[in-house]
Amino acid sequence: MRVCNFSAGPGVLPEKVLQRVQAEMLDYGGTGMSVAEMSHRSKPFEEIVNRTVALFKELMNIPDDYYVLLLQGGASLQFEAVPLNLLKNGKADYVVTGNFAKKAYKEAQKYGDIACVASSEDKDFTYIPALSRDMFRRDADYVHITSNNTIYGTRYTQFPDTGGIPLVCDMSSNILSEEMDVSKFGLIYAGAQKNIAPAGLTVVIVRKDLCDNPLPICPTMLRYSTHGKKNSLYNTPPCFSIYVAMLVLEWLKEMGGVKEIQKINCEKAQILYDFIDNSKLYKNPVRKEDRSIMNVPFVTGSHELDEKFVKEAKDYGIVSIKGHRSVGGMRASIYNAMPIEGVKKLIEFMKKFELENA
Repeated sequence: MRVCNFSAGPGVLPEKVLQRVQAEMLDYGGTGMSVAEMSHRSKPFEEIVNRTVALFKELMNIPDDYYVLLLQGGASLQFEAVPLNLLKNGKADYVVTGNFAKKAYKEAQKYGDIACVASSEDKDFTYIPALSRDMFRRDADYVHITSNNTIYGTRYTQFPDTGGIPLVCDMSSNILSEEMDVSKFGLIYAGAQKNIAPAGLTVVIVRKDLCDNPLPICPTMLRYSTHGKKNSLYNTPPCFSIYVAMLVLEWLKEMGGVKEIQKINCEKAQILYDFIDNSKLYKNPVRKEDRSIMNVPFVTGSHELDEKFVKEAKDYGIVSIKGHRSVGGMRASIYNAMPIEGVKKLIEFMKKFELENA
């Protein structure tokens, strides 16, 4: 019996995709072997890569002047790769809205004049700061933001006007969850283990003209042009994760694409937030206009009660609901693959727990 998995990452995958993986585990497409043991130089795997890239371009409406790179190293490696590839004048501006945004800012400081132009740390990252183009240095090479805060449960509902400075975005925890205009970004990167595939794959969507002049110290493996010119096959990529990503993207296309999944995601988030807001026990600390539709943290106000909630939820078939150690409480990560029935089951348990612990 499968549980309701609210893990922040690696996150839940569509059951239909898992069944397809199971069916093809011993023999993919009549090759007589699993993708897990297939040469990345083989024609069947090259077709998987091409299909995956094509699906990303279709589902996200990615313009032709962008590379779609299928890499390794997680989003955390991109904290280094971004400044190494994009710093030309040696300056970049960062907006710090959570743990990962702060880490990205810290790593970039090794390579140039990196400024924190705004932060929400003053209120425990419970809001997104107001941003205007006059906050950014005109000679900055790029502006970096993190679109969704996995730990604290905030998101950008509109992206900043940078006045033409390339906008770089860590989109790890909300990529493909809602419609976004890729042409407004110079670079988007995302660890796949939340909305795309198992851990191991990192997707980078980067405008080709930004890849021309990396810093001289940039390693070959971190140069976007290295992978762009070789169709992400410069070295052995995360083959199995790419294959699962292809299946997830096909599933998303069958669901009606990003436009349709956004409607479902908004509905899931709305019913959960509505319940929390009308509860006498649970509280969500995030400013309402900045609430994430992917990660919903909540607390009871009692550490002991929070621990009891997590323990009893497991017995109810609800797992990975414990909040991040830096925040405490609970966190429901309701990514694309979490069905609305799973959210309703969580609310059902929350009602039961509140009645029993009023």
